[in-house]
Amino acid sequence: MAERGRAAVLVEDYRFAIRELPVPEVEPEGILVKVTGCGVCGSDLHLWRGDIQMHGCVHGHELVGRVHSMGSRVSTDCLERPLKEGDRVIFSYYTPCHRCYHCIRGEFTDCLHNFEIVRPVEEWPYCHGGFSDYWYVRPGSFVFRVDSDLSDDALTSVNCAAATVMEGIERSDLRAGDAVVFQGAGGLGLYGIAYARERGAGPIIAIDGQQPRLELARRCGADHTIDINEIPDPQDRIAQVKEWVGGGRSGADTVVEVVGFPGVVPEGLEMLRPGGRYIEIGNISRESMVEIDINRVLHGIKYIVPVSFYSPRLLPAALEMLERTRHRYPLADLISHSFGLEEINTAFETAEWFGQDRTTAVTRAVVKP
Repeated sequence: MAERGRAAVLVEDYRFAIRELPVPEVEPEGILVKVTGCGVCGSDLHLWRGDIQMHGCVHGHELVGRVHSMGSRVSTDCLERPLKEGDRVIFSYYTPCHRCYHCIRGEFTDCLHNFEIVRPVEEWPYCHGGFSDYWYVRPGSFVFRVDSDLSDDALTSVNCAAATVMEGIERSDLRAGDAVVFQGAGGLGLYGIAYARERGAGPIIAIDGQQPRLELARRCGADHTIDINEIPDPQDRIAQVKEWVGGGRSGADTVVEVVGFPGVVPEGLEMLRPGGRYIEIGNISRESMVEIDINRVLHGIKYIVPVSFYSPRLLPAALEMLERTRHRYPLADLISHSFGLEEINTAFETAEWFGQDRTTAVTRAVVKP
């Protein structure tokens, strides 16, 4: 009988069902990974709420695992290090085509033919999602062997949270001494704060509505934090940011949106100095509509930089940062809650933070098949 694996399929808003699905036959340049942990990313919560309608699919993309089987043409990872069954790996959750205009320029994040990371379970390769026993790494993906002794919990967020926010910061051309604001102190915000600190930024300001996250933000390198519950008026938050940045600046050099709600965009733009950059990462939902005065963007000379996916080289770079700073920042300890695959509905209910008077003790949850 052909091998099968369990997968959590989103069957309706707010509910997963566990199903057994076929395990795909590995192509000559493919790799089948046994998932050992998959983080609950903010985008997963959007999908679970129904902000994006993708039922009948296996979700989860922030993951780590071990090589279960490899194609006949695979012998090394993308750094030409030997690779064998049982090795722990991190890998890109997207697969560029390597043949289009963007790919031949090395702009893999902009490939128009990226293999869709979320597909109906009836379509091959079936269990293509992290909330399952297996993930099929398609030919053309970027795979890196992990030699670190960091835990699986610490490694899950390398694939997405860490690498994506690092991509945004690099696109902002962040310089030493730049003032940076993070709208959101979840996984992306915390990794971003630490990376900005490592690049010499400062002051660094974190904005969130969850006190545990703001406490972690300070431990990850934030100089100041704003609790939106204590300063509910956006104009007051803008004024506070401008007071803190100092140095003759009229606003922050960079603002990074990682909270995922369109309503924060005008506020973030107002926090910028002329010539500043607004890094948009969080608003992944379709029709994330927001009204802005484009005249203030034009004459305010404010640059909006969208970021989706990450450069593949940032996966090993993120891993290196985690190892190097493991005793400086609590990045390796961000996973606060762990759940089995059969407990995935409880995992999402526990991680949920959006809603009136809603709070959660979760900084990052992981699902372990």
